[in-house]
Amino acid sequence: MPDTSFSLHPQLTADTVPIGDLPLCRVLLANDANYPWLILVPRRPNIVELIDLDPADRAVLTAEIDAVSRALKAITECEKLNVAALGNVVPQLHVHVIGRRHSDAAWPKPVWGAAPATAYDPAIRDGFVMVLRRALDLAG
Repeated sequence: MPDTSFSLHPQLTADTVPIGDLPLCRVLLANDANYPWLILVPRRPNIVELIDLDPADRAVLTAEIDAVSRALKAITECEKLNVAALGNVVPQLHVHVIGRRHSDAAWPKPVWGAAPATAYDPAIRDGFVMVLRRALDLAG
């Protein structure tokens, strides 16, 4: 069971919309309509690197990345998935799962800094969140 002392980094709170909790990770939608972009954050306190997770949690994280990646690809029909855990700006361990298209604003480069973030229209965002929750079997 995830530790109750977990808290989300303020930058992640500011830049995302919560989707729900998987057994290990909180799943977030980046509020950038340029790309279908999900973020998984293991609900463990003081975790910075993948190697900070115990082996069992690393296995669960891998399975959750797989589930989220498959759901995002099925829903968006993106051409490529970018999966990364960087942490250069936000030190809390988090994994980006980004759906990419050859026609997106950054292709073929990384998404960071390629185009200003464009907030979702609330109705489109809410519909996307509902579809993601259903695909991941998450309560709203």
